[in-house]
Order: sequence, then C-alpha cells, then structure tokens
Amino acid sequence: MSRRLDVDVAIIGGGLVGSSAALALRGMGMSVALLDRGYCGAQASGVNYGGVRRQARPREQLPLSQRAHAVWPRLTGLIGIDGEFMRSGHLKLARSAADMASLEAYALSVADQGLGLELIGHNDLRERYPWIGGDIVGGSLCAGDGHANPRLVSAGFASAARRAGAHVLENTAVTAAIRNGAGFALEAGDGLVVNAGMVINSAGAWAGAFAEAFGEPVPLTRIYPTMVVTEPLAPIMTVNTGMEGGGIYARQVERGNCVVGGERGLPLVDPDYSRPRGEGALSIINRAAELFPGLRHAHAIRFWTGTEASMPDHNPVIGASGTTPGLFHAFGFSGAGFQIAPGVGEVLAELVRDGTTTTPIEAFSITRFDQRREPLSSNHRTADGSRADPDPEPHHRGVLS
Repeated sequence: MSRRLDVDVAIIGGGLVGSSAALALRGMGMSVALLDRGYCGAQASGVNYGGVRRQARPREQLPLSQRAHAVWPRLTGLIGIDGEFMRSGHLKLARSAADMASLEAYALSVADQGLGLELIGHNDLRERYPWIGGDIVGGSLCAGDGHANPRLVSAGFASAARRAGAHVLENTAVTAAIRNGAGFALEAGDGLVVNAGMVINSAGAWAGAFAEAFGEPVPLTRIYPTMVVTEPLAPIMTVNTGMEGGGIYARQVERGNCVVGGERGLPLVDPDYSRPRGEGALSIINRAAELFPGLRHAHAIRFWTGTEASMPDHNPVIGASGTTPGLFHAFGFSGAGFQIAPGVGEVLAELVRDGTTTTPIEAFSITRFDQRREPLSSNHRTADGSRADPDPEPHHRGVLS
C-alpha cells in the first residue's frame, strides 16, 4: 500500500548537515521531511573523530567555519544537549623546520579571518605542554577551537528537528527522485511518495548518485577513516591535537578516554561498509604513544571506521544545482565536515527560503566539476587539516533505481 507525504522541503540524508538544515527550516516555518536510509547520524556524522576546528582549513572555508563556530556554544539551547562540546583549543604540531614554516605561512595567509592563531616555539611548547613527547619543534594554537562527541551531536540535531515538527523518516531509503512539475516526487521506503517543492541532497557518500540522476556527475570517492579509543585515563591532553603533514590526531574527553585517529580502514565487498585494519589500528596506537608518553601503557578498548565522501579538491559541494531549479546539494566534506555542518545547515535553509545566503559559498558550487574537471588547490588539506594529495581510494557510486 502506497502512502503520500506533501512537504515544502525534502532532505535526502539525515547526517549532521541534513538534520541541522531540517531544524533551521522548521525554525523558518517550513514543512520538512528528513529521510535516511538507516539511522540519522549513523554514518560519517556519527563516526568521525569529533574535532571542532577552524585551524588548517582552506581560506575559502573559513567564512562558513566562522559561522558554524558561533553555533557550537549554543548547542544546549538549540538541541537540548551540549554534545560534550569542549572549547579546549586546537594545537597543530610541527615535526620539522619545514612543517613549522608551513604553519607560519598559513597563519599569515589567514591573519584577517579572526582565528587568533598563536605560533609557539620549541621551548615554549615544552613548558606549556609537557605531556607532548617526540621530536616536535613547535606548533600553532587556535585557542577557540575544540572537540565534541559526534554520536551525541549528530543524533541530537535529528531529535531536535523531530521535536520541532519535521517528519524524520529513518530506515527509509530514497530509491528515486524526479522533477515533477513545479516540484519533486521522491519514492522511498515501502511505498512512500514524498512530494516536495524543493529537495536538499545531503546524502554523504551516497550523494553522487542523486547528483548524477539530475545530470550533475561529480568525482566523488569514498574514504574510511579509522579511530581508536583508549580506556579512561588520568588527565593527559589539555588540547585537541593534530600534526602538520598528517599522520596522527588525538583528543581526551572529560571522562578520560583518548580518541586517536590517523589511518584508513578497508571497504568490504559492499563498499557501503568497511572495517578497520588491525595493523592500522596498531600503527595509530604506536604513533600516539611515541608522541604522547602518557599513552604508552594505555589499553585500546574500541576501534572503528566509517564511510565518508571525499572530493578531489577537498572542498565540499554546497549550493544550488546547476541543472535543476529547487535542488540543492551539500556533500563531499572529505572528512572535515563535523565542525562546519551546523553552519551549512543554516546556509541551506537560507538558500531554500531566499535563494541566496549571507555566507560566501561560491567556491563550493557543483558547477566547478563541469566537463568532469577535477581542480586541485595547492593548499588543500586532509581530514585533520594537513596538506595532502587526492585520496587514492577507488570511486564508488551509490545505487539509485
């Protein structure tokens, strides 16, 4: 038996971007259907590292990052929980003079963006952060950055959207989306048809199939970041840390567990799923123990990986479709979407309501991939903000019937 739901806006994908957009749209009085093939926040939004950082992002992302920066301290009032958000600061470490020079160049290039970066030399670093070992020559501190619990935050936005009146439909995969007169018709779940005036494609690693269905193929690939969490420990780390050039990032939560990342998992036969590599998890722990001596005897109690969408220039796709009026895209955050997602949700709501936004997003237009161009920025950064080449993982597309 088929059933029908009529709404102003249908959102495909219940991750943090889609859920925050749903909440913002409800605040504007629009009716919303938020559809997810599984559970809201269970994919990249809920399994990532949890870094809430502006530092090390490409310059073009910083206005959006600053907008999101204003949202994080308001989580309790916005979604009813604080999501374990902690403004601990984010410290990017340099292992060599060349790495330190890179941090200095970045600080200079974004000096007008309000990050308040502080460059710290070797001696000062050792005095202020004696828990850092290894051959570290200096670092860059963004004191206003921090970290949060992605499992709580992502589900929290979806719950808040539901309480605000959004139709939150989990385990409801969208199998077809077509332009239908002045709006759209989405076929989903077991016989559900959602009619909507506008559609937001925020389907993460599965978003490429929806974009292609509307004539906008993109070079989306998948990455599978791996995280390790330790047993609760006495206080060790006082800031969220990353490494210039990549390799390791770590933070300690209030109850004492340390979360460490820096490796990739392996996709299974069905690339929707992946698993951590045993040698990868061991490598993370060994590198962390070298850099943070307080972890040398810590027990790892859990490790996991997840599926995330990545773009070749490490910038997301955000904005209006180039082919279809009323369609908006927001995906491809390349492992760095957690901090900016609440800001992206607000931007999407403005685009739906007004057709424009106060935050510059031109660099993220899907039209930059016309003729299958794959631009690369000389200053693109990885999931932890370090410089990197395009991810070598193979291309996989979602299935849309």
